[in-house]
Amino acid sequence: MSEGTELFTDAAGRRHHPARNDCRIVSLVPSLTELLLDLGLDEHLVGRTGFCIHPRDVVKAIPKVGGTKDVNIGKVLDLDPTHVVVNIDENRRETVERLAETVPNIIVTHPCVPEDNIDLYKLMGGIFGKHAEASELVTGFRKELDALHELRGELLQSHVLYLIWRSPWMTVSADTYIAGMLSLINWITVYPETGGRYPVIEDLEATAAGVDRILLSSEPYRFREKHVRECREKVPSAGVMLVDGELLSWYGSRAVRGLRYLGELARTGRGRSNEHDLTLH
Repeated sequence: MSEGTELFTDAAGRRHHPARNDCRIVSLVPSLTELLLDLGLDEHLVGRTGFCIHPRDVVKAIPKVGGTKDVNIGKVLDLDPTHVVVNIDENRRETVERLAETVPNIIVTHPCVPEDNIDLYKLMGGIFGKHAEASELVTGFRKELDALHELRGELLQSHVLYLIWRSPWMTVSADTYIAGMLSLINWITVYPETGGRYPVIEDLEATAAGVDRILLSSEPYRFREKHVRECREKVPSAGVMLVDGELLSWYGSRAVRGLRYLGELARTGRGRSNEHDLTLH
């Protein structure tokens, strides 16, 4: 890492110089903590949230600074970071604005569709001098994406209800990253027209009427087999599947595995599937 003339533009339009060799990074985004570590930035990552859990053997030694929504600003500033990595959806604007008063570099991210990962890899690799590692991720991502595009031509369109919470039931709208991932295998997200990117479902049976599958995510709510049985009883016409929420919702380096996982879901779930637990660990 060193100062240079090339600038890298983040999702907020901020332009960043390449970081110095003594940079200190705090990541407030779990998937980006994993990306930074996969890029080889272990010695520079000095802070993370309690939800930053991958890779487990590395992050346990990195100080926590609260959650993604309830960041302890004092703890962040005590770490004397030169860079803080944030996300428009996951972190509160007021938190970012307060940190920006003191921290020299706030890197804002906002991947909206799976393809945005390519620019994300280039952004992080460029700022932190990990061009080769970022290029390797880009190559791996494009390979998996090309394989999915080829597979997609063989798949019929399927309507799915992707559940992320219970009591109340909650789902995702069409403009979310998750919906973008599912669309790569012709799985179209169904959701109530109540506004918002993560709508509350007032009537599960009515919302799920006519869907081919109900997908129960492993996060943020930890759905289990008892919930599979509950959904089968409420909507017997639909297949019900447990799915790995991290692989479907985490951008960053995990997205490469996420694309591969989508291919497995598509191959296993071409017909209605009431019996399969497709969660990967």
